[in-house]
Amino acid sequence: MTHIVVIGAGQAGSSLVVKLRNLGFDGRVTLIGAENAPPYQRPPLSKKYLLGEMDLERLYLRPLAFYGEHDIDLRLGTTVTAIDPVAKAVTLAGEVLPYDELALTTGSNPRLLPVGIGGALGGVYAVRGLVDVDAMAPEFVAGRHVLIIGGGYIGLEAAAVAAKRGVKVTLVEMADRILQRVASPETSTYFRELHRAHGVDIREGVGLKRLLGHSRVNGAELSDGSILAIDFAIVGVGITPAIGLAEAAGVAIENGIKTDAQGRTNINGIWAAGDCASFPYKGGRIRLESVPNAIDQAELVAENMLGAGKEYVAKPWFWSDQYDVKLQIAGLNTGYDTIVTRQGAGSVSFWYYRGDQLLAVDAANDPRAYMIGKRLIEAGKSADKNMVADASSDLKSLLA
Repeated sequence: MTHIVVIGAGQAGSSLVVKLRNLGFDGRVTLIGAENAPPYQRPPLSKKYLLGEMDLERLYLRPLAFYGEHDIDLRLGTTVTAIDPVAKAVTLAGEVLPYDELALTTGSNPRLLPVGIGGALGGVYAVRGLVDVDAMAPEFVAGRHVLIIGGGYIGLEAAAVAAKRGVKVTLVEMADRILQRVASPETSTYFRELHRAHGVDIREGVGLKRLLGHSRVNGAELSDGSILAIDFAIVGVGITPAIGLAEAAGVAIENGIKTDAQGRTNINGIWAAGDCASFPYKGGRIRLESVPNAIDQAELVAENMLGAGKEYVAKPWFWSDQYDVKLQIAGLNTGYDTIVTRQGAGSVSFWYYRGDQLLAVDAANDPRAYMIGKRLIEAGKSADKNMVADASSDLKSLLA
């Protein structure tokens, strides 16, 4: 009987093992997760769950009983310490587990502040897992002051939650503008104005020099010399792919675990999917940090483990919820040279072009613009810039 082992019980790992069973695979399946909770949704952690608007059980991708009912050996609170690709076995605490096929869905890890500038102080948090969010939740008391370090989507989402809870928020971003790495100046301006309208103090071009305090943070010194008195801090300065286990086993690494178009690594019998994996894309190589990619890529790997021989064609899309704004992003904006703004009633969308080719769309409270932009991008089509800019034009006609 074939034994498939999956390391990493997040969105990708869960999707992979469920797909195996849905495809009729009747061999052994073992899903190993370091956390004590069964596979759960991560995006709501920094939004509805932190706000108390979503119960723990609703976070779970499937009820715990599901895994036993489908003969999936779910091992929680378990760390894999080594992979032996020659013997085809993984080492757990006190056990060596053989496999026939192995999938790495190890996800990513948050970047943390160095200990030397206060990263290990009490009251300093990263937004990544359930344990992190449960630990920080009691800090969100009206009238307290939080410093958020990093102006990416995670930092902005945390700022929105804090502001809604009546917490005073200061957010610092060492780059010239928030969202600089991932979005246009127009999108940055939109969200800067949104947060400032909710009382968030956004300081761009300003970094953290050090956090202050003995055992617990009580202040911060910024790069411009200013000193803040704070009650707690949230670090949102990005993530890195969790590659340590793979690298130690000799798996090739290139901006994550390097796979071919079918999800195979350079080592026979080892596959990868999700945040940890990089794959071929339009003549280059990318790694996508998103729920849709984790699901789609993991399900394709499951098919290919059973011999489908399919290549992964990524269709990048993302989202972010802040206050009453839902941002939906279609495509990848890398290499854009022009932004076209479409202003609606209570909505706006920003369309990214390279020459006349549509690359991506950022749509704020504009699901129609998002869906049409997404369909155009996935079809390799573009959109007339003048028509996009004219709010009275019918976007649907672009699909004809």
